[in-house]
Amino acid sequence: MRWRTSAAAVCAFAAALLWGVGCKDVNPVGNDSPSNIVFPISNVSYGQHVQPLFNQACNYAGCHDDSQHQSMLKLTSYDNLIYGGALVIVRNKPDQSTLVLRIQGTVGSRMPPNGNPLNQNQINGIRAWIGEGALNN
Repeated sequence: MRWRTSAAAVCAFAAALLWGVGCKDVNPVGNDSPSNIVFPISNVSYGQHVQPLFNQACNYAGCHDDSQHQSMLKLTSYDNLIYGGALVIVRNKPDQSTLVLRIQGTVGSRMPPNGNPLNQNQINGIRAWIGEGALNN
């Protein structure tokens, strides 16, 4: 029983490091709801859709930007996302990708934690991009 408690504590600590704690409550861009980012049903582009969404919804002071923050996951570039940690992105398998589970709110706390959640089109777009191989396109 003691081992399970320790393992749970380690997992919780790792999740906090990976996904960040203490993000600022307000997006300085002034757009807490990046509703102007619309994804197509297929042929999702990292450069045209995914990264702009991250820039608006995730990459502000204290969250997944390049600042000195507790989160090890930086969403400021393709390489940071793909090599950001185990299972963040599992190519061709959105249901196994931690990124999808967190933005859906099905595992851990929903991301982004402050402001409005991503809309269903954006979640489906991230899922489609991962399902299409999570390409740097």
